[in-house]
Amino acid sequence: MLPTIELGPLVIPTGGLVYILGAWLVLSVVERSARRLALDVPATYGTVVMGLAGGFVGARLVFVALHWEAYAQSPLAILWPLNSGFTVWGGLLIGGAAAFFYARARQLPPAGTLDALAPGLVVGLMVVSLADFLAGPGYGSETTLFWAIDLFGVRRHPVQLYELLVGGLALVSWWYALRAAWHPGRAFLLTVAVYSAGRLFVEAYRANAWLTGDGYHVVQLLCLALLLGSLFLLARTEPVPAGPSPDPDLE
Repeated sequence: MLPTIELGPLVIPTGGLVYILGAWLVLSVVERSARRLALDVPATYGTVVMGLAGGFVGARLVFVALHWEAYAQSPLAILWPLNSGFTVWGGLLIGGAAAFFYARARQLPPAGTLDALAPGLVVGLMVVSLADFLAGPGYGSETTLFWAIDLFGVRRHPVQLYELLVGGLALVSWWYALRAAWHPGRAFLLTVAVYSAGRLFVEAYRANAWLTGDGYHVVQLLCLALLLGSLFLLARTEPVPAGPSPDPDLE
């Protein structure tokens, strides 16, 4: 693990650095995929910007609301989130809503836009996994496998690296779907199916998973629902060529 990088007197948190670079990478990936799918590039790019901005602000505000007693006496601390936290589910909900309403206002085609956003979503999830691996907030269960990593004095599954592998497979699936020139929307569904299936498996090796009161893994339940839903929708559409041809300059 590498929680910080020391450059002389400067101590830089690796998690924050990875998120900043990751945001740039997500925007770059979506810009290229929108151009490849012949979409409105500025509008698609703006959708991601709104999602990222809404997610950042939303995650912070939800965290503050849930821990208001800690900020009631010092409201200015709300504006300085570097030494406190965020609520992931709040950021996902508010960021997703911001992106949805912006895309709707710009009249972007739903299915094609989802296809363009799919690689950006996967890259964003991979960025989160990499940041977690470097900063160490998440960890796997104990194992004796030779690729295990040492954490807290125990040999554990590198679950974040497993997640990066799953993300890579999902990106390959997205690329394959676009090469096959399927109907708009199918590339997104296939990407969701592959990523959800992979995370459904990987979450079994996480030691600090979110659990329901009955002991079920929350992320596994969500991944199972996404997997079944995406497979159902894939089965209801025919994988015949449609839409613009890929941009030869991006091959």
